[in-house]
Amino acid sequence: MELSLLQHYWWFLISLLAALLVALMFVQGGQTLLVQIAKDDLEKKMILNSIGKKWELTFTTLVVFGGAFFASFPLFYSTSFGGAYWLWMIILFSFIVQAVGYEYMNKEDNFLGKKVYEIFLYINGSVGVFFIGVAVGSMFTGAPFVVGKINITDLTNPTISYWGDNLHGLGELSKVPNLCLGAALVFLSRIGGAMYLLNNVDNNNLNEKCRKAALMNFIPFLVFFLTFVFCIFLREGFAVDTSTEMVYMKKYKYLSNMYEVWPLGLMFLAGVLLVLFSGFKMLKGESMRRLFWFEAFGVLLVVLSLFLCLGYNNTAYYPSTADIQSSLTIKNSSSSKYTLEAMSYVSILLALVIFYTVVTWRKMDKRRIKENDYEH
Repeated sequence: MELSLLQHYWWFLISLLAALLVALMFVQGGQTLLVQIAKDDLEKKMILNSIGKKWELTFTTLVVFGGAFFASFPLFYSTSFGGAYWLWMIILFSFIVQAVGYEYMNKEDNFLGKKVYEIFLYINGSVGVFFIGVAVGSMFTGAPFVVGKINITDLTNPTISYWGDNLHGLGELSKVPNLCLGAALVFLSRIGGAMYLLNNVDNNNLNEKCRKAALMNFIPFLVFFLTFVFCIFLREGFAVDTSTEMVYMKKYKYLSNMYEVWPLGLMFLAGVLLVLFSGFKMLKGESMRRLFWFEAFGVLLVVLSLFLCLGYNNTAYYPSTADIQSSLTIKNSSSSKYTLEAMSYVSILLALVIFYTVVTWRKMDKRRIKENDYEH
């Protein structure tokens, strides 16, 4: 296989994992609803038993996403994780407290009390999701880093990438598109969480609360998401000259990617329409049990198309605002041909993982959770 084909193949896998991660964030959204809408122990038990069966899927997908990025595009991993470490440490910490929350919440002799662990879950579902959105937003708006591959020969300080400020990732909070995407992900995860609970829990009182929660979060989600889309599509993007491999600014680059690579545009449009369809059905008050799948598949298509838009069509997927020629592309930041080719054979196992996940999911959700499940 040609190196270029391998690079495009692995960027597709990275994009697919990112899309799966965002689609699975309904777990994080459900955790925030635990604090907001559950008013007694019974409702808390039903919510926790519903989303608690899926929290490891999100955690595992995040780990696989990071591992796949490290193996296929190591320069991004060392540049972003090494330079914007405060941003990533906040994200990782939020997922650590999530695991602690689920592990110790119902332990005997819990001296902290359940409320503390519920707050841990809320932190993961709000702070963690928000900062993931900020991190992804920086892949569109750029970050202040400088790459000098020649530095690897300096035995006293073999650091390839240098960060241009002392904020180490927290400076991304000053950019409007990043903030909008972070807020949009928080509200989107709550919509997904409410829809999943409607699909998985059979309790009229809790279902009505979930329906109202989904409606309350839908409008702010649209506001923040559309603001992010307009900011990105109507601004200059970081393009790559195919003859010189030099990075330059191109007007409407991300928007042009959507119609120049027309399958991406169709995918993005289809995903947006599915999400809007689910919101329209909610507003009409129609049965929402199956709307979760429309919303989840729509989110999958939107995120997949946006990530592919970042890396395909001669685009710098991690632009540098400190030195534009340090911007990372799928060509200058990938592993060697041998590494990518060897991993490509292993990636076939991903189909088995997806199959196992589908079978396990079906067994866990074979029947809806009911109130009398907790009667003794």
